[in-house]
Amino acid sequence: MSAVRRYLVAAGLVIIIISVWQRWGADTWSPLATPTKSHIQPIDKDFFWRTVTHQYPVTSFRPLPTAAVDVLPHVQAKFGPESADQKQTRLTRRDTIKRAFSRSWKAYKEHAWLRDEVKPITGKPVDTFGGWGATLVDSLDTLWIMGFREEFSLAVQAVSNNISFRTTEAETINVFETTIRFLGGLLGAYDLSGDTRLLSKAQDVGDMLYKAFDTPNHLPVTRWDIHAAGRGETQTAHGNTLLAELGSLSMEFSRLSIVTGNPKYYDAVQHISELLAASQMKTKVPGLWPIVVDAAREEFDLGSDYGLGGMSDSTYEYLPKMAALLGQKTGIYADMYLRSMETSNRHLLFRPMTPKGDDILFPGSLHASRSNNQVSTTLDPSAGHLTCFVGGMLAVGGQIMSNKTHVELADKVTKGCIWAYSSFGRGVMPETMSLTPCPSRSGCVWSDSSWHLAALSAQSASKEDDGEKLVEEQRLPPSFTKIPDARYILRPEAVESIFVMYRVTGDPAWQDAAWRMWNAIDELTHTELANTAVWNVNPKHGEEPGKADSMESFWLGETLKYLYLVFSEPELVSLDDWVFNTEAHPFRRLKK
Repeated sequence: MSAVRRYLVAAGLVIIIISVWQRWGADTWSPLATPTKSHIQPIDKDFFWRTVTHQYPVTSFRPLPTAAVDVLPHVQAKFGPESADQKQTRLTRRDTIKRAFSRSWKAYKEHAWLRDEVKPITGKPVDTFGGWGATLVDSLDTLWIMGFREEFSLAVQAVSNNISFRTTEAETINVFETTIRFLGGLLGAYDLSGDTRLLSKAQDVGDMLYKAFDTPNHLPVTRWDIHAAGRGETQTAHGNTLLAELGSLSMEFSRLSIVTGNPKYYDAVQHISELLAASQMKTKVPGLWPIVVDAAREEFDLGSDYGLGGMSDSTYEYLPKMAALLGQKTGIYADMYLRSMETSNRHLLFRPMTPKGDDILFPGSLHASRSNNQVSTTLDPSAGHLTCFVGGMLAVGGQIMSNKTHVELADKVTKGCIWAYSSFGRGVMPETMSLTPCPSRSGCVWSDSSWHLAALSAQSASKEDDGEKLVEEQRLPPSFTKIPDARYILRPEAVESIFVMYRVTGDPAWQDAAWRMWNAIDELTHTELANTAVWNVNPKHGEEPGKADSMESFWLGETLKYLYLVFSEPELVSLDDWVFNTEAHPFRRLKK
């Protein structure tokens, strides 16, 4: 071949490579981009929430962590080779989940573009989270992870050009939900792709939310009148504040500070964490905080109910995840996590009585009251879908803290949720439920009469009533004593813990459990357009579950993402390099 021809061939190859690069982006060659601060484009200094006056301005900020303090232990197992048949099964399952996401995304794109959600039966758009395109933003990193690069580019352009966080038609906004879905969604997609348009928009969200901290004690107004704040009206934190809505902002605000170099966001949430740490061992149940706290007076032992479920859940979840994010095996977050789990293990985790004597656990809730300087506690053996995250939390925390006991507990809690799914005829567990507890964690022998008596007690019926008839009429599976909320609303928590357990152990049995769970969920919730929440996972014979025509953004942002990752290569969003916020948005961990 002549020198001229070799040159032309080489030039042609370069042109092809450049065209592919431009068409698909650098991510084709490096699936997870590594953004640096040199990529950050200037923000819009005239954006309203950067110009609004703060009545209680913060004049000095806590130092911002810029690198990990410790080299943390591995979270993920060392995966061995898989056979050709195993790989084919895994990829077939993965692609099934990918097609399910594509259906739901298509329904949103065609019927509710730029709105918060699409109704998966009627196809009507609905705004539930400020009208800022919750499903669009929540789905960004799922699009990237699943390889939908064209759709990702279209979505980023839509967010950048068409969504403004200047204001909303909603009367108030939930600061927690806005943080985990919008700020978290933008940051996760930015960390994965390096697209600076996402970081710019994340800063818009961060500066809007930062105004919610403009109170005398710099604690946020969690149910926030954004319009009054914009008019410059004085605001204070609320006296009755849910623990989760106060303590679950740390990951997103910290990550925003890290990628921008602006310490104000980290400073705001670190203030909350320091108050929680100072009060943790002074509550009625030392180690835990009640579900309701007083943010205005900074009183963190206001309520009497304690638990790891809804309204408090993600505060505990973020303790080990903040340790992972910042690379700190010791310190405020590690200490709070270890103390909270020690108390939870002692007071909250219970073993249900089951016909087969399953060695499983559930996190219950605790009612505590103080009289004459004495505290009495009562365990409520209830559980719910929102507590199913606990297995994943304990697994991540156990790995980071080198605590094998936590990983063992994680195994039992996650298997408890799998058992709950399998206990119902439709193969899906309800939103909330109560169970028959064993007297101790060592187990107990199955007894129909004990189950029936527990059901009568749970429903405040007389012991003389017919417990057998009660459980039969309500179609309660064995051990279940009450189902206060029989809905399934497409929640991800059980699948989330299965994903984490699979990555931590490498055991393919977790993949099989996820696949069974998926098939049951899809059969129950499938519609012509997408998937829908249902009213009752345990209907009477001859009755239907009742489709609610609702598909929250976490279906695409969490549930389908976790399912996809269960069946993907373990290196894709490795837990040794990434940590997920409570809305399943992955943030890059600091490394030493």
